Amino acid sequence: MTTTSASPEPSDYVARLPIGEQPTLPADSMLSWETFPFTGDIRVKPLTPPVLPEPARNGEDGPEGCFACERPVTEAIWADEHWRVDPTPGEQQRLPATAMLQPRGHHDLTDLPPERSAELGPMIQRVERAMLSLGGIARVHINRWGDGGAHLHLWLLGRPEGMTQLRGSCLPLWEETLPAVPDDERRATQRAIAAALAADGGTAYAQ
Repeated sequence: MTTTSASPEPSDYVARLPIGEQPTLPADSMLSWETFPFTGDIRVKPLTPPVLPEPARNGEDGPEGCFACERPVTEAIWADEHWRVDPTPGEQQRLPATAMLQPRGHHDLTDLPPERSAELGPMIQRVERAMLSLGGIARVHINRWGDGGAHLHLWLLGRPEGMTQLRGSCLPLWEETLPAVPDDERRATQRAIAAALAADGGTAYAQ
């Protein structure tokens, strides 16, 4: 599985970018957003030159060495034959609930088999319902970036109910600024998510 660009030249879009120049924030920039988590004297970093071809992501050349493939299923929150739900990376959780949905097979979105593609929407719904069933969560934000790993992984982030300042695309930024959830509470949340998912099949692994 190799999807990195082999082009030695930047695209026309990239060639037009003001590489190396110091941008200035316009008056209607994100600083005026109620949901933007930062204030004060903030400057945008200059754009750095493009790196072409792009460096390979983890798992780009197959399951050998892929972090997702090598992680034992017993470390998942829940799993069945084709899908697994894992804790999000890192030792701390800073939102009331977070999870990562991944196929068991080594696929990215572009080569996800038709059978798994047909299951992806219902799986997202299952995980969202499990997280919402915890209570105290107003929305579940679903994100797929894919710049770090070639193994498809979707981040599901629960926005705490009532915290409307955290709504929208800035929730991952806010997450970095919030206090950590106590470990016992984090583990209890994972057990509850696992139980809700297992009620419709699969195995709960969260302990």
